[in-house]
Parts: sequence; structure tokens; C-alpha cells
Amino acid sequence: MTLKRTALYENHVQAGAKIVPFAGYEMPVQYSGVIDEHTTVRTKVGLFDVSHMGEVEFKGEKALAVANRIITNDLNRIEDGQACYTAMCRPDGGIIDDLVTYRISAEHILICVNASNREKDFNWMKEQAKGECEVIDRSDDYVQIAVQGPNAVELVGRLTETDVTTIGTYRFAMGQIDGKDAIISRTGYTGEDGFELYVGSEDGSAIWDALMAKGEDLGVKPAGLGARDSLRLEMCFALYGNDIDETTHPFESRLGWVVKLDKDEFIGKEALTKIKADGNTRRMVGFEMIDRGIARHDYPVVNEAGEEVGKVTSGTKGPSVNKAVGIAFVPVSHAKAGSEILISIRGKSAKALVVKTPFYKKA
Repeated sequence: MTLKRTALYENHVQAGAKIVPFAGYEMPVQYSGVIDEHTTVRTKVGLFDVSHMGEVEFKGEKALAVANRIITNDLNRIEDGQACYTAMCRPDGGIIDDLVTYRISAEHILICVNASNREKDFNWMKEQAKGECEVIDRSDDYVQIAVQGPNAVELVGRLTETDVTTIGTYRFAMGQIDGKDAIISRTGYTGEDGFELYVGSEDGSAIWDALMAKGEDLGVKPAGLGARDSLRLEMCFALYGNDIDETTHPFESRLGWVVKLDKDEFIGKEALTKIKADGNTRRMVGFEMIDRGIARHDYPVVNEAGEEVGKVTSGTKGPSVNKAVGIAFVPVSHAKAGSEILISIRGKSAKALVVKTPFYKKA
């Protein structure tokens, strides 16, 4: 398969990035090093190229109603200029994707989808819309730059006339960055304050360079997929394809809060209502290792007899918490904070402790 490149590819090469295949793209995994980039985001400000993510627009008189029918959260509960995190489920409740949905107006909804699901999501959305509104794949029209960290507000403010201090969390403004049209969204995937900037593909490279130049005194650095993963894992944010997929449902995946069963009909409502009533047999939890070792994706959670009873979905040593932490599905009997679980690491059972999350909490 021929790998794609984002509009920022040359910026990454010039910055000395290590490039790896990811979700069909050649993407930077690190520049100065994962721990250095991770720490920069926690203490100063980092830039991520997330242009591999997809964007789908719903346009027309029924745009809000159609989008609302496809997602589990409720767009009627938010205002124009506000975003919501949500799931998009199959009729049986399985998670097709987790999304950020932007309510530009009742006639114009923008949904950000995961990179690996771009084609699948667009086809599903188009099919479910049934011609009631326009559904347009805008993925190749946008460059998306995440500006994350304590100095993000100062940095973005230097490149726009929009007062970014007035943009609340999960809200956005239509403005300009470095003189180019942009959606300035107070969202992110790191646990730090910051923005995700949606700009035209033709403008992305120059805006990336402008952010790097304007942020030099703020300690800005480019950050890659490695730091993005360790930052989100310290916050116990799910990664689609690792932690959640079509075989998992929101209530067992710590996403019950984005399912509004009291709203009008939506895809998966009947199944999810039953699932909630029946209760979970397993649950996603955060854990930290007691014994030595790092539990990685797909390592089995086992009982005393060594039989598999669950599965690790993500794991690493968190640079900010200085502990080996992870996410796993375990039986509900072991899902409470304080429960000990066993994880098979290279054939040996290692003890871990289920803990409250997020693992990283700001001082």
C-alpha cells in the first residue's frame, strides 16, 4: 500500500523527525525523543501534526438532526460554537468510532474522525444520512495542528486577533491564524490546556513554521506520535483500535457518559438501553504495575490458575508519573480501585493494582 503524506511532511523531515507508517500515512513518531517531547507538552508547549485525522461535514436544513441520529451524545444540548465528544455505534451497540463533533450551526456540523476510520466512517455516515442532508468528506482540505501545553494560549494568541482566552473548553471560534482562515478549537488529547487548529491544507506548512518561530521563547517543540500516546495514556484516554473498537460498547469502556439514552432515536439506542439494564460482565480499568515489567497491548489478564480472564489494551511507563501504567478490560469483580490483578508478561504472572484515573493529575 502506498502511504500518504500530510501537508506538513517536509516540515517534519527538516526538523529531523523519525518517520514511521501510521494509519496509512508517513508520520513523525519522535523528534528530540519521546520523553523530552512529553515533558515539553506538560511544562511548556508542543506542536502535533494531526492532519491524518478525518473531517466530515453535514450541511443542510436537517444537518443537526441527521448527525444527532448517528451519534450517541446529544447536539441539542450544546450551542453553536460548542463541541462534544461522542461515540458512533452500530445497531448492536459496538463502537464504530469515537468522535469530536462541532456544532457550527444547526445547518452545519463538522465531525472529526479517527485516521484509521476515515473511509469507513464517511461511508457509514453517508449511508445513514439517507440523502436528507449533504455529507461531505473534507479530510484532505484540512491541516490539523494541535498546540498543547501550559504556554499554548500565549502562543496561539500571538498569531490571531481572536481573544483565545475567551474560548472555553470544548468550544471553538471561527477566526484566522497568521492571517489565514481557521477553526480555533479549545480541545486536545494530552490532558493539558491547548487548541486544535483546523486550517486549509495549502496554509498548513507556513502556519506550522509561524507557530515554531513565534513560540521559540515559550519553549515550543514539535512532538510526535510517541509523546501523543504517552500523554493520552497518562490521562487514560481511549485510543480507537487499541482500547475500543466495534467489539466493545460504551458502558464497559468508560464512555457511558457520552450516551444520552433520553434523546430521540439514534443508532444503537435500543441495544445500549438493554446493555445498560443488564449490566456489564467486564469493565475497562486503569492499572499500575506492582511487580516489575510493563504490560503491553494484548497481554492477557489471568487468574491464579493462569487462565485468561481479560486483556491489556494499552500500557507504557508514564514519563510524568514515573510508573508502569496501562488500561485493561477485566471482570467486573476486579474492576474496583484497589483490586489486584495478574497480567501475563512474557509467560510470567505479574501483579498490578487497579487504580483511580487519570494516572496524571496536575499539581
